[in-house]
Amino acid sequence: MRTESTTTDAAVATEAAVATEAEELAAIRRVVADAAEFQNDVERFIPLFTADTTVVNFGGRRVAGRDTLEQAMREALASPLADVITTVEEEDIRFLRPDVAIVASVKHASDRRRPGADGEPLAPLPATSGRLTHVLVKEGGDWRITSSQTTPILK
Repeated sequence: MRTESTTTDAAVATEAAVATEAEELAAIRRVVADAAEFQNDVERFIPLFTADTTVVNFGGRRVAGRDTLEQAMREALASPLADVITTVEEEDIRFLRPDVAIVASVKHASDRRRPGADGEPLAPLPATSGRLTHVLVKEGGDWRITSSQTTPILK
């Protein structure tokens, strides 16, 4: 009888772990989707990141810290870069620990910029797609991006 109880307890624990992992995956996917969706909305985008975040963008610019990221984002959105729209396709999520996850994705860029007022052409994007890697950590029960790197896929 004791063996049956232990087996049942183990099965319940396994089901709970699977349910918890599914919930965590859904929460992580929501943060990544929100980061893509809010790329032109500073107030909704910035809270998705940790205070000490580091972001390396599509062009190779490294930005350290949420405050610096906010400033860089405001500058970018006040420039023709606001017309570069990206979409993200998730490839894989891997947990390093229960509170740390790596998300591998492909980012596609659509360059909708127009020449400047002087008619001078803008520098082309380094590529139209890139490998995007986010590292997320769980802080106070919420997932946040602590590191993000986009590496252009050169053809």
